[in-house]
Amino acid sequence: MTRVYALVNQKGGVGKTTTVINLGAYLAEAGQRVLLVDLDPQANATACLGIDHDQVEAGTYDALIGRANAKDILLYNPNLKLSLLPSSPALAGAQIELVDVENREGLLRLALDPLREHFNYILIDCPPSLGLLTINGLLAATSGVIIPVQCEYLALEGLTQLMQTLKRVRKGLYPGLKTRGLVLTMYDSRTNLSQDVVREVRTHFGDEVFETVVPRSVRLAEAPSHGVPISAYDPSSSGASAYRGLAEELMQGDRVRAPVAVAGVGG
Repeated sequence: MTRVYALVNQKGGVGKTTTVINLGAYLAEAGQRVLLVDLDPQANATACLGIDHDQVEAGTYDALIGRANAKDILLYNPNLKLSLLPSSPALAGAQIELVDVENREGLLRLALDPLREHFNYILIDCPPSLGLLTINGLLAATSGVIIPVQCEYLALEGLTQLMQTLKRVRKGLYPGLKTRGLVLTMYDSRTNLSQDVVREVRTHFGDEVFETVVPRSVRLAEAPSHGVPISAYDPSSSGASAYRGLAEELMQGDRVRAPVAVAGVGG
């Protein structure tokens, strides 16, 4: 069974791409076949894996418009055992160019459907907005959405807006859209504010909040500049421990137990 999750939050800087990359890396380390989909025109997930998006000849945009078969343009990192559908500069204009396209909200789901048999997990890194690209990510998320929540006050206000958007998507486009869980990120145990945010989010969302809390970490912030996830940069750090725990928690909740020793597409 393939799990397809969209990681979404319209607020930038909440650790969304960091979560996509590091959660994916630890799922792969656990033996899962993992595909990361960079749906953000800023191409941060692509850059975090050491790839210059200006050098990407074909990526998510080409898959969306049907110019290329997604399977044929995947990039594969044999050291990390991760596959990536990269972002490219062309994706920046997609929201305008796709306005008049039929079934424009479901293009990503159609593009990813042929890949489902090749992967155990597909993680979609949505842009920090609530536009057409994010809607595509939500409709492709057949297993639900994972919402990173920064442990700061403004994150709570943004979370309310996001929940309203998910409600509208359920009502108008995808009644089956589920919330898989909220991930508390950038937690600083030294501040009362972080503790208050954790308490308030858990009070309001209960079991929908993952037990794992990701700390604010210099090592997590440094890893992208080296083009690798924290598992390769500093596996003994607190950030690495958190994302390893998050991957284990996700697999446990998905009832995924045995590792799958099969190379990803592109390997």
